[in-house]
Amino acid sequence: MLVDELYVECRAGDGGRGCCSFRRERYVPKGGPDGGDGGHGGSVYFTCNPSLNDLTFYRFNPLQRAGRGGHGRGSLCHGHDGRNIRLALPPGTQVLDDGEVVWEARQDEPEFCAVRGGRGGFGNAHFKSSTRRAPRFAEPGQSGEQRRLKLMLKMIADCGIVGFPNAGKSTLLSVVTTARPKIADYPFTTLEPNLGVVRGRDYRSFVLADIPGLIPGAHTGAGLGNRFLKHIERTKALLFLIDISESSGRDPFDDYVALRRELECFSAALLERPSLVAASKRDILQDTRRLASFRARMRRQGKKVFALSAVTGQGVRPLVKALFAELPGAPVSK
Repeated sequence: MLVDELYVECRAGDGGRGCCSFRRERYVPKGGPDGGDGGHGGSVYFTCNPSLNDLTFYRFNPLQRAGRGGHGRGSLCHGHDGRNIRLALPPGTQVLDDGEVVWEARQDEPEFCAVRGGRGGFGNAHFKSSTRRAPRFAEPGQSGEQRRLKLMLKMIADCGIVGFPNAGKSTLLSVVTTARPKIADYPFTTLEPNLGVVRGRDYRSFVLADIPGLIPGAHTGAGLGNRFLKHIERTKALLFLIDISESSGRDPFDDYVALRRELECFSAALLERPSLVAASKRDILQDTRRLASFRARMRRQGKKVFALSAVTGQGVRPLVKALFAELPGAPVSK
């Protein structure tokens, strides 16, 4: 199960209290104050780790607490500083505080301090002066910060496959990449996004994402809802995969219009991305006029239709070649 959204409680360490002490030693008259300072509390940092792909660790560890500072002692002994902790996040993870994005995990981003540890209190030796030779007080340590932050993972892929349930998205992904998603002949087989790397000539490659099936009303939570629509936001290009066979019981062009409507309702910027249209399940198509009609209507939209069968491999190579040609000019998503 993909864990891509949850809350984590971050608590920084409290600072240690200062010590109120006086040096009392034989042959040392008027030893004076020698209380040490308390140590600073540890802080909580977020870092990016490319080897991670989800947030499962934080599902079972929702509370992250840094170490507290040690207390000061006599003989000018200062307390130790609390241990900092660094929480690794997969690339594309946003950290939100009250709905506002405060940091995003990227490889080129420096680590982010979520909560800072409290300052350690000064011991009474810190307050001695020529006019105050015997201070009989010390400071308590300050409390560390606490924040309840939301972590939301948006997968980073170059191209996302968008289509109705059971349109053949997972089958296509398994053919053009080494990914092995679950494949079955019933809707909503894919319950979480799957990623695969498509490799071409000259060591070129791109990441292809299989997004769980969308249905009308997905942006409002219907079907698998908008839980996975956020993963499409990071793609540079889109591939609309339409079931062209009679088994769907729907008109292919209506499917295309419905998919675009769902993306527009979720984020109008998605429709500005480069996109290709592919007609799947060509091998079980009985009436070829269905494909011809779909191509004619899409031609009026300025779109070329790539007819393919992921099972037999027919038409897959031209589609992959077109994707390689489309992606270099694709805009980088924000």
